[in-house]
Amino acid sequence: MGNDGGSIPDRRDLVRTKPKAEQADKQNQTRAQWFFCALSKRPLQKPVVACELGKMYNKDAIVEYLLDKSIYGDGEKICGHIRSLKDVKTLTLTPNPSQTLPAGSDLPFPPFVCPLTMKEMLGSIPFVFLWSCGCVFSASGLRAIATPVEEAERKSEEAQGEGSDKENIRGKGEEKARQCPQCGKPYLEAQVVPLNPPTAVAEERLAALLSRRASEPPKSKKRKHAASALPAEEPEKKKPTLGPSMATSAVSALLREEEKKRAKVGMSAAVKSLYRDKGAKEDKGTFLTMGTFTRVSASALRD
Repeated sequence: MGNDGGSIPDRRDLVRTKPKAEQADKQNQTRAQWFFCALSKRPLQKPVVACELGKMYNKDAIVEYLLDKSIYGDGEKICGHIRSLKDVKTLTLTPNPSQTLPAGSDLPFPPFVCPLTMKEMLGSIPFVFLWSCGCVFSASGLRAIATPVEEAERKSEEAQGEGSDKENIRGKGEEKARQCPQCGKPYLEAQVVPLNPPTAVAEERLAALLSRRASEPPKSKKRKHAASALPAEEPEKKKPTLGPSMATSAVSALLREEEKKRAKVGMSAAVKSLYRDKGAKEDKGTFLTMGTFTRVSASALRD
């Protein structure tokens, strides 16, 4: 066990322990969520869109995914809940006027800021966007500055007078609609969507989204109902067609009629009288003239 040039094994060599699971670097995760498209993994560039789960994408990547869902290997896992461009909202992002990085940060330069507080969109503070208009703010800035619509209308009436035209905006039920501090459009509290929320919040929003879609009536039934409401068109009546035998008989009859006409053209009246139609009634005359055609004709020939 010693002084023989060998080594003394310890517990780490004798007992195999389960290795700890590798944990992703939190800073790298933040960089991926706030600076890169969740689908294509390319840097975020305008136009940028976001889904109801709060994930951000380049709009061209979403268009490519909708045209060919196999173009991205993990597309169904990342954004399988996106069925069309109606399921995403184009974000109104405010460019960062500063050209310096925050002290002590290894993250790249933040390209966007909150237009209310000028805080940079780095992922260190929560940001939200409004589904009604797509404007992006820091969560704290929106809570501090957002004004109820009723108060905004009252101030507008006082400034412009009672006779001015104004848009009547009300919330549904008892919830009061608020006014976007950037573009002025109304929004409800339920239309405030957090950007890149924690995993638990994203799962809750996905469950609510799928539940809402499950309660919607299928579109195929609507089309079927609309089709049944239209008057049914009567099928066109087919015109009778001549079979091969009928066509041959008709052509033969026409040829016979033409042949008879050509045969009678160069005949005299006497010769024509010899040819009678089978269906024509023969004029036999009286008992005095009956059977005298041959004698009269012979005498006329002798004269």
